Amino acid sequence: MTDLANLTLVQAADAVRNGEATSVELLHALLANLDAVNPRINAMIWLDQEGAEDAARAADRTVREKASLGPLHGVPMAHKDMYYQAGKLATCGSALRRDFRPKVTATVMAKLNQAGAYAFGGLNMAEFAQNPTGHNRTFGDCHNPWNLPYITGGSSSGSGATVAARCNYMALGSDTGGSIRLPAAACGVTGIKPTQTRVSRYGVMPLSFSADNVGPLCRTAQDCARILNVIAGHDPRDPTSSHLPVPDYEAALDGDLRGVRVGVPTTYFLDAPDAPVVAAMETALEVLAGRGAVVQRIPLPLMEAVSTYVGIISRVEAATIHAQWMRTSAQDYGGAISGRMYPAYAIPATYYIEALSRRGPILRAFAAEVFGKVDVLVMPTIRTNLPLLSETDVERGPPGTEHKFLAVSANTRPFNYLGLPAVSVNCGFDPNGCPIGLQIAGRPFAEARVLKVADAFQRDTDFHALRPPVLDAAGASAVTVA
Repeated sequence: MTDLANLTLVQAADAVRNGEATSVELLHALLANLDAVNPRINAMIWLDQEGAEDAARAADRTVREKASLGPLHGVPMAHKDMYYQAGKLATCGSALRRDFRPKVTATVMAKLNQAGAYAFGGLNMAEFAQNPTGHNRTFGDCHNPWNLPYITGGSSSGSGATVAARCNYMALGSDTGGSIRLPAAACGVTGIKPTQTRVSRYGVMPLSFSADNVGPLCRTAQDCARILNVIAGHDPRDPTSSHLPVPDYEAALDGDLRGVRVGVPTTYFLDAPDAPVVAAMETALEVLAGRGAVVQRIPLPLMEAVSTYVGIISRVEAATIHAQWMRTSAQDYGGAISGRMYPAYAIPATYYIEALSRRGPILRAFAAEVFGKVDVLVMPTIRTNLPLLSETDVERGPPGTEHKFLAVSANTRPFNYLGLPAVSVNCGFDPNGCPIGLQIAGRPFAEARVLKVADAFQRDTDFHALRPPVLDAAGASAVTVA
């Protein structure tokens, strides 16, 4: 017997294609788990069950008619609630957009639909995608399915939680400072931030013009590769999107790491880490070496400038996007966001221009020095054991809470400034039973390479296949086929 909700995205799509399961059965399997666990993890903002049932039945009719099927045919999905679908809710996790229904559809949503997938709801997220933890004043905090009092990572909190809790085969997230990789790490799933410009951002609520990225959270690297095959590429409606051709990411996953040079940073990324995190990373490096990778320790240049400039850019651009609402509706924002944006209005324009103008030269110097020596970089996604929601609640926590709050994204933010692709995979568990993330980053447009390394790791480990205890504690019942 096969528990349909426990299938990976690729397995689910293949099951529909091969007639081993129907789309209706997949949907019911996910919804059964959602009914069981969502009261505990609070991962969903809205659910369109009727629309999803209609879409599932239509997908099954197409299979019976033996029509041409897309690579995601019949796979139900729910996404971070900031991806526009014409006429459907897109709250952006905010009181200001509680009832917002856009008139346009995001390019990535249209591409997923064209590939045969359909959406069944909008997922909880940090308000306007502006925190790394999963707190939300309007819709309630999202809770970690591995240990409920702990953070899910943010801002794509519901995306990470539902994929981990077997309520979802894949969820889109967005990543401006780590918001795909952090919930992937905290919830024990796989999430990739592509190269800046690799995926269209049209129809997605923006946060930072220069640092926003669109990408998936899935169970496996193979799942992420299939999604990138669908959503990557130039979009005329997003003039910033890259014209470079899209490779076959899934075909690159051959498990062969012979000669692949893996660099482990000796600067910045391992500053003040927790011992269990370092131990999990070192064990993961042994797995990669066992596949033929050559591991070496290297210093990284310019990290102080990178970490400073990314903060300037993201704060100033977010404050600019929200300027009108901040003038007229400041009371509708949570205190954490207001506290982040108000100081940004005092940052001199010269600082912002400096941060932008130095980005290109820094990236060129970083790439020449680092990727001349190694093919990928490997480090923890989050340096510390996962903190509690209460320890990172900057609105209600004691002095010092902000330090823990900001430390969550210390290892992810640099790759947003540099625009580099980076994936996070589960590589173990901390003493509290929460997942530990391994981050793998590469040169621009090297998504295939970082996914290849992630996939090779997952071939020799089973962390990605483990089910969080919230499923058993909630009494989730399996929907199976023979």
